[in-house]
Amino acid sequence: MLKAVLFDMDGVIVDTEPLHRKAYHQMFEEVAIDVKEDLYTSFTGQSTINICKRLVDYFSLNETPEYLVSLKRKHYNSIFENDDLQLIDGVLDRIKDYHANNVTLVVASSASMPGIQQIFNYFDLNQYFSAKFSGADLEKSKPHPEIFLKAAEFTGFKKSECMVIEDSTNGIKAAHSAGIFCTGFKSKHSSGQDYSLANMVVSSFEEISYSKIVNLIS
Repeated sequence: MLKAVLFDMDGVIVDTEPLHRKAYHQMFEEVAIDVKEDLYTSFTGQSTINICKRLVDYFSLNETPEYLVSLKRKHYNSIFENDDLQLIDGVLDRIKDYHANNVTLVVASSASMPGIQQIFNYFDLNQYFSAKFSGADLEKSKPHPEIFLKAAEFTGFKKSECMVIEDSTNGIKAAHSAGIFCTGFKSKHSSGQDYSLANMVVSSFEEISYSKIVNLIS
């Protein structure tokens, strides 16, 4: 029986990917590197610091990963303040649905904690969630299962009573490795991601209402 839902944030709760893309590419331009699309796509679901570590190694940069993170964050904050950001269609209704049915909600995102707080404050989501986990605060980034294992442990429920909602290859791999039921959320905002390891794939939050999903988790 479903007792807890572990939400990814970017691409699941809110579509910040276009904002992150702009911020990353402004950072790439600032440090004069040419990041091809296949390399950029492979970053999806990973924390900013781990992406920047990969960039430093890949391009043999003199700059530190931490400096690249600061550049990217500077550009992101500027874009965020000037963008009309919206929640993913249907996600707020689903959050309220789960919450009303006493399902414990946790966010487990590769975004930085300030980035998570920024979104949660902007959309007034704190009232529904019991905890937030940031991959940037952990040793391992998705596709490593660490974040979902910690999030599931926090709920106090068995892994078999939890569900992950993810939209990225790396996130789905992380949930699979953690041994937690994973719903792959495939929407117009998702591209180039592999959903083959997800337990089920949906394109609308209506498909995973509490009444439809509660007894699928066991």
